[in-house]
Amino acid sequence: MTIQWYPGHMLETKNLLIKTISKVDLILEILDARLPQASANPFLNKISQDKFRLKVLNKSDLADPEQTKRWLDYFETQKKTPAIAICGSKKSQAYAALNYCVDKIARNRARKLKVMVIGIPNTGKSTILNTLAGKKIAKTGNVPAITRHQQRTSLKNNIDIYDTPGILWPVIEPQKRAYILAASGAISDTAIDYNDIAFFAAGLLINRYPELLMQRYPFLKNLPDDELTLIEKIGAARGCLKKGGILDYQKASETLIRDLRSGKIGKISFETPEDLEHDHEI
Repeated sequence: MTIQWYPGHMLETKNLLIKTISKVDLILEILDARLPQASANPFLNKISQDKFRLKVLNKSDLADPEQTKRWLDYFETQKKTPAIAICGSKKSQAYAALNYCVDKIARNRARKLKVMVIGIPNTGKSTILNTLAGKKIAKTGNVPAITRHQQRTSLKNNIDIYDTPGILWPVIEPQKRAYILAASGAISDTAIDYNDIAFFAAGLLINRYPELLMQRYPFLKNLPDDELTLIEKIGAARGCLKKGGILDYQKASETLIRDLRSGKIGKISFETPEDLEHDHEI
């Protein structure tokens, strides 16, 4: 299945970023700690080369901590790029990311320091903004692309921070990257087939997190040999049945994806630095 999702407002956001990024001093690039490579928009590299940019691996509370450490090491040693892992709802961690940036540049404190928050949908940009502001000023939720317009907020120490709508790119390649984005919730559910995404997620869990699977679903007496069997067993145990006792694969798939996205299965990372070698990505 080919997955693409590029609603009209994303093109508007792209044009907005091109016009305004030259006016800011710093960039907080918000990534999903579970998928630091897949959630990085390549478009940003083209428009922010002369700006100090910090990769913020948000949602670290949902990610595999061992893989998060490896990703931070990868960015530092392989990419020579500053990166930090945080949980955006925790004030100390959100400010640690902001202050890391602020400390890296010389500034005239009489002038407003302008910081832009950029990232793809559903990486937690608005949550971080609300945490920094100490109040709810941006809509948040588990549905991607809630923010539709750029928002400016004044923080202490003469800092203005700009929250921008989440933006993807027109063609998502390779398709494995699109599946990772869909499984994490970065792509609207209206643009995906739950059965395909659940099949992908089941394979990931069987291969990389079998212990977490067995803990979350104790009715699994043995680890399923294949993806379809796992989905069927979860669906049967959770009552995902149609009339006549026929398994409802759609509901079973939705159950698995919801558990995965919410962290109920455990701390999981969708990709590792080693995956880049197999995908021939840099």
